[in-house]
Amino acid sequence: MKVLSIVIPAFNEESTIQKILDKIKNVELPQDWDKEIVIVNDNSNDNTEQLILSFIKLNSEILISYHHHKINRGKGASLHTGISKATGDYIIIQDADLEYDPKEYNEMLRPIIDGHADVVYGSRFLGGKPHRILFFWHSIGNKFLTFLSNMFTNLNLTDMETCYKLFRGDLLKSMNLRENRFGFEPEVTAKISRIKNIRIYEVGISYYGRTFEEGKKISWRDGFRAIYCILKYGMFRFK
Repeated sequence: MKVLSIVIPAFNEESTIQKILDKIKNVELPQDWDKEIVIVNDNSNDNTEQLILSFIKLNSEILISYHHHKINRGKGASLHTGISKATGDYIIIQDADLEYDPKEYNEMLRPIIDGHADVVYGSRFLGGKPHRILFFWHSIGNKFLTFLSNMFTNLNLTDMETCYKLFRGDLLKSMNLRENRFGFEPEVTAKISRIKNIRIYEVGISYYGRTFEEGKKISWRDGFRAIYCILKYGMFRFK
């Protein structure tokens, strides 16, 4: 039996956390696969924790690991905690909002099950899946960051900044990840690209983006941090 660990960083997601957990609960993985949910609450100051604990109490049949940061440390730090606590053969990142659909885990797993991949990225810009039309400059920014990342990693990704990243667990756990906030994406991409004989695949996914009024948290400052991290971990090869 293979286990997929689903790592969920959460900060002030009271409006969506139970919905995303219900969606994950209802996903039927392929035969001989089971799921583990690893939730990291980054010191939310709304009802996120109460809703998570209520879900855990009502779903004791699901393997769920819950962790709470005593201070707000950032998305990257939450991912570090979740990755360290995950016990599965493979680990996938799942944001606590509803921008990404857990029903697509099976499509992400297909290159793994077929024996082709060690890492799978879900691309919002590949294929014909539903994609909410939102911000022009965000889309240009994402494509620019992917282009810049590709220059230093020698990969040909179409969506480096995607949330949906699926890793072989031992590979992800072996990396010394440093970035505590939104620099996680370029850092992990740079470091995974340097593993000898790594097999990285992309699959097209749908994307149900949020506006800032609906709770989107990323800003232009995070874009500049991403550029810094691409240069830091790509050009200067920080370990």
